[in-house]
Amino acid sequence: MDSATLQKYLLQLFERHDVELEADEDGWLVTDDDFPAIRAEWHEGSAGEPGRLDVDVVLGEERRIEESFAGAGGGEAGCRDALKAFEQNAFHVLLAACWYVTDDRKMQIAAWDIGVRSWDVFIGPFSVRGANSDAVRVPGEALVAIEAAVKREALTPELHWLRLVHSHSAAGDSRSEALFDNEPWTAGTLALASVAWPQTGRDYSMRCFMLLDVRDY
Repeated sequence: MDSATLQKYLLQLFERHDVELEADEDGWLVTDDDFPAIRAEWHEGSAGEPGRLDVDVVLGEERRIEESFAGAGGGEAGCRDALKAFEQNAFHVLLAACWYVTDDRKMQIAAWDIGVRSWDVFIGPFSVRGANSDAVRVPGEALVAIEAAVKREALTPELHWLRLVHSHSAAGDSRSEALFDNEPWTAGTLALASVAWPQTGRDYSMRCFMLLDVRDY
């Protein structure tokens, strides 16, 4: 899928949620000629490998959310698969925290006290790929462990974002990864690794995207 088609797709997606964006000459969709701005780019996979959809959201001159989504299948089908993952996993969280349009049916919303400040926390679903979602239950302690790890951080009073990934093989091998503001987050990775993830006898992966927004006083 080319950049123009992706741009049109995103424009229509935001319009369905009553957010009007404008396209600039560099392919970004901007908000009233300002930030936040969003852009997506599709990279076709090679030799049967999944393609990759990169979605960037610019929050300001020096801050940018960078998320990527795999797309199964070749060509437009692969891109649409990745777009579906983006919508399910991250779109509504971004919409709430960055464009202030909240649909609490699409995410969990919490209030956490971290340090001396209170934060609104927008938690996307733990999306499962590679196995029947009905066969894989997300352990309740996963979010509890992440919350405890976040509360040990000294957060600057601005928007922060987390990407959480756990993968499990049919043989029982597992791997966890956490990113905080695009950077590897060791405490979060250890928190995920401490959870008793389900054994299904099949390969699967889980992914969750979260945003933390400091409350104004």
